[in-house]
Amino acid sequence: MKRTTWQLAGAVAAALALTATPPALAQPKVSSPVTLNIVDVAGNLILTQPAIEMYRDQHPNLVAKVNFTKATAPELPGKLKAMQAAGRSDIDLVLTGTDALAAGIEQNLWMPILPQHAAEFPGLMNNYLPAAAKMQELASNQALVVNFMPAGPLVEYNPDKVKNPPTTPAELLAWCKANPNRLIYARPANSGPGRTFIMGLPYILGDKDPKDPVHGWDKTWAYLQELNACIEYYPTGTGAVMKELGEGSRDMTVTMTGWDLNPRIMGIVPKSYKVVPFKGMTWVNDAHYMAIPKGVPADKVAVVLDLMKFMLTKPAQAFSYDKGYFYPGPAVKDVPLSMAPKASQDAINEFGRPEYDQWLKEFPQTQSLPPDAQVKAFAIWDEKVGAKIKK
Repeated sequence: MKRTTWQLAGAVAAALALTATPPALAQPKVSSPVTLNIVDVAGNLILTQPAIEMYRDQHPNLVAKVNFTKATAPELPGKLKAMQAAGRSDIDLVLTGTDALAAGIEQNLWMPILPQHAAEFPGLMNNYLPAAAKMQELASNQALVVNFMPAGPLVEYNPDKVKNPPTTPAELLAWCKANPNRLIYARPANSGPGRTFIMGLPYILGDKDPKDPVHGWDKTWAYLQELNACIEYYPTGTGAVMKELGEGSRDMTVTMTGWDLNPRIMGIVPKSYKVVPFKGMTWVNDAHYMAIPKGVPADKVAVVLDLMKFMLTKPAQAFSYDKGYFYPGPAVKDVPLSMAPKASQDAINEFGRPEYDQWLKEFPQTQSLPPDAQVKAFAIWDEKVGAKIKK
């Protein structure tokens, strides 16, 4: 693998190949082992906690303890802002999806990582899968992609209740109207499938500009408002959606690869449930990121950066296959399923869908909306559609 250095134009990092290989980077020096406080607002610890604990165990000279906590994406920016205003630093690393990442970028909550700390991550962009590297461009140099998924949107349904699953937005709307309150999806600001659905619709509906939710989504917003009439309410998270789907109180939802596999592997949703793609869809890829809030002490920053570097190694990435939660999961190249723990291999071999490989070849891919556009899209959805959010 070629080593690289960086020159950045705006928010996009471009890799430049070097002829010389840089020397190995020394471990950070700390006066005493630190306690790291890691907050997960994306369900990411399922994918990364084993690797983080491996790093802790391998580096007792750097890490005394790791405290893991979870929160929702919408509540995190306010907490960070309050802590930073008070001069406190209670969170050292955030594991986030594009939702809280976008809000944090908008509110200037994250510590810049590139180019200030580029030397800690030689070969970064060359190490990523090409589609994951495109997702890295959304980070505005303030976070690093840690996991990747070609997400959706897909339709998941109970085959005992739905004999002819919809494969176009018009068919989905017609089914929903004929079966009121049997379709469900979660608030996009806190749901991967929810935001993938609304970000995928402009491509399928032929909207003017799929990357501009303010001026380019006329068809999408009109469609979502019409669909709203036959949806009872919107949970604030995808877990509640899958629980209702699995229990039989709903017959259909919108989903993505990981949220299809994992609930079936975990027994929340029956193994027999099916998925179909939308005709003419574009895959809206998804990623999880590692971000450092502003105000973290320098000695902790040094350790967190070293941990982040470890998380992008192949052994650490192999854990991210998990039980299909963010399928496939690895963001870096050359991490096949055969490197994953046997439990992951067995689960994915049993519950995976071979048709995913076909659909990934059949339909084009794009990255999620840029951070500022995501924030605007979520706000518009909340205003125009989200009156029935159920907390």
